[in-house]
Amino acid sequence: MSDAMSRRTFVKALAVSAVATSVVKPGLAEERAATTGVATEWSYVSGKQYSDPFNQVDLDAVITLPSGGEERVPGFWAGDSTWRVRYAPPVSGLYRIRSVCSDPKNRDLHDQSLTLNVQPYSGNNPHYKHGVLKVGADQRHFQHADGTPFFWLGDTWWMALCKRLSWPDGFETLTADRVHKGFTMVQIVAGLYPDMEPFDERGANESGFPWDRDYTRINPAYFDTADVRIQHLADHGLAACIVGFWGYFIPRMGVEKVKKHWRYLVARWSAYPVVWCLAGEGTMPYYLSKTPEQDAETQKHGLTELARYVRSIDPHHHPITIHPSSSARLCVDDPAVLDFDMLQTGHDDRQSAPNTIETINRSLAASPKMPVLVGEVCYEGIQEASRQEVERYMFWAALLSGAGGHTYGANGIWQVNTREKPYGLSPHGHSWGGPAWDIAAQLPGSGQLGLAKALLTRYSWWKLEPQPDLITPRWSKENYWSPFAAQIPGEAALAFIPAFNGGGSFHNLKAGSYRAFFFNPTDGTETEIGVITPDAGGSWKIAEVPIFQDWVVVLENKA
Repeated sequence: MSDAMSRRTFVKALAVSAVATSVVKPGLAEERAATTGVATEWSYVSGKQYSDPFNQVDLDAVITLPSGGEERVPGFWAGDSTWRVRYAPPVSGLYRIRSVCSDPKNRDLHDQSLTLNVQPYSGNNPHYKHGVLKVGADQRHFQHADGTPFFWLGDTWWMALCKRLSWPDGFETLTADRVHKGFTMVQIVAGLYPDMEPFDERGANESGFPWDRDYTRINPAYFDTADVRIQHLADHGLAACIVGFWGYFIPRMGVEKVKKHWRYLVARWSAYPVVWCLAGEGTMPYYLSKTPEQDAETQKHGLTELARYVRSIDPHHHPITIHPSSSARLCVDDPAVLDFDMLQTGHDDRQSAPNTIETINRSLAASPKMPVLVGEVCYEGIQEASRQEVERYMFWAALLSGAGGHTYGANGIWQVNTREKPYGLSPHGHSWGGPAWDIAAQLPGSGQLGLAKALLTRYSWWKLEPQPDLITPRWSKENYWSPFAAQIPGEAALAFIPAFNGGGSFHNLKAGSYRAFFFNPTDGTETEIGVITPDAGGSWKIAEVPIFQDWVVVLENKA
């Protein structure tokens, strides 16, 4: 397909997929229809011309809710003389809206009125139906605004807003695959990417780069193009973990400029099902930095200030974290500015197990208490290793240790390799290699994590309590590849047994009878053991299995 034809196809898809918007006309008290949980948008057009509208004008909408409370929603410059506001009303009823412009003399933008008549959402999209994502009351898991538990099974698409993952074909294909497998979250960077110099052509989308080359102003066309992808994820039930930039952009751009970047992201995307990841590799200096220690400190202080700023301007109060080199807690001066701890624990195949388990447990024991999950570990296939058995291990070991979710990644997807053109060299002069993204999407680990999630969601998975002494042998610092166990009180006890070759026992089981079965984590099949009854001491010896491999043993409480 020619570049011109590709561009025409993209523009057509963009026109179909974009959020519908209409102009608020000065002096008219208008009423418009909207739906709970679904992004709605309106715009304002200025008759007054500005030489630098992005930097000279800020516009907000002050929204009075049906309850009488108020929310202040940042608007965004959409190009030329247009500003837009995007909002997802949380409840049905009448909303009264008033625009507030930093130039109060501009009557096209300031003090304009609008009413939204909001009706309940009647579909099945979990995000539109149950509301925005929040941290659960137990400070261990995530849930929707109405209290419905949310199972974080994430995938890593760092560079998926660039044109190397084509729209619509490539993006829609990958989305459909992940929805089918049961993923619920996608990690995606808002255009200021890792592993390349700024303004490397590999980072552009169909409308260029997110900023001009001097970081003077934003490029609205870039975000119009990105919008259709974020909208597509939302419409297919996938939340987005929006990563603002890689951490080393803070010394490059300065704190005030990255605040403007984040204000723009909040204005564009807070109406969607998202969580905020302020930066990737939060305190890691640029690969070739000549002042790495100074940069790391600048990034740490900047991220702390940025976290407070984003919290102050986000009307929906989406959870905030940082993608770290180790733990998000270590990327800020005060971990209380974060809502959950994201971890990165290594890409060294089985050798990453000790650090993964110890980092999870260390964070779970830290204060303040917050959900903990791995955001990056052992991308499948990276360095010709980290195959599906490692992916299974990382998921089950994390969840049965108390993690609030888990994030997968595949080498080839995160950097969007294509068949025609592999990603190539990073600034440090090496290449991560890997297959094309569509080949990587079919690596078996992704499907096997979906099967694992499907098993857990049969039960009240959010009530999982780590019980390492429920089984012997059990994992220890001498052998991290021994069994992990947890229980859901009153429902089930589960144990993940890597490379199971027979032997082992459950202990401390409550009196009663249990339906026992082996769950095959490679294909989701079950081997029935039957009804079992622990002995007087609460112990039961695990039955023999037909194949020496990983197994999950499930004891369902018959009562």
